[in-house]
Amino acid sequence: EVGSLINLLKVRNMRKERGLPLMDMSFHMVFMGNPGTGKTTVARLISKIYKELGLLSKGTLVETDRSGLVAGYVGQTALKVQDVVHKAIGGVLFIDEAYSLASDTQNDFGDEAIETLVKLMEDHRDNLVVIVAGYTDDMKRFLKRNQGLVSRFNKYFYFDDYNNEELISILISMAKGAGYEISEGAQNKASSIIASMDENERYKFGNARGIRNMFERMVAAQANRVCMIEDPSVEELCEILDEDVI
Repeated sequence: EVGSLINLLKVRNMRKERGLPLMDMSFHMVFMGNPGTGKTTVARLISKIYKELGLLSKGTLVETDRSGLVAGYVGQTALKVQDVVHKAIGGVLFIDEAYSLASDTQNDFGDEAIETLVKLMEDHRDNLVVIVAGYTDDMKRFLKRNQGLVSRFNKYFYFDDYNNEELISILISMAKGAGYEISEGAQNKASSIIASMDENERYKFGNARGIRNMFERMVAAQANRVCMIEDPSVEELCEILDEDVI
């Protein structure tokens, strides 16, 4: 899907260079999937791609959520949204858990945030891309909350949960980036722990976020073990064993 988007922008640039008319299009996006499936990472990539292909002037990524957009008093929410959007102009505004803006609680100003956002998206459509992200079902309900949202978002990306093999690959890569090496025994033990999780446990685990937490526990356990070794070698300082997987 990202590849198709890149091709669309490339041809759009070719048409522009040759003086051909350009169709008015929306490049805002909806990312749907569970936590830890790479939505923020892809949003950063999109911001850079849009910059390289001339759609955005800066290509920066501004991340926010409900707390960054909704205030507790009348009139303040619109100002908060305006401030965040102005910081994002020239780049991508990434709103995580955007569905939380649509609350049915009395005296909640989420709808004010949505209405203000919709207007600003239109005002700055030539130099701002908004990406809203969250759980699939919640995001579908969120988009139905305001007709203006539905009309401005027409690019949908679905992020599947990682399988066991992919999660272990992420663990190995994460460890390598931090200067550690996961032994084969540690890999197998981590894989077994993940495989033994039921559906609810996997949901709470959080994909790559869960792997990050698991890796941090491994590093802490490894540190406790290595501190018992007198003058540990470089290999001992770097290797994570199966006994470190807790």
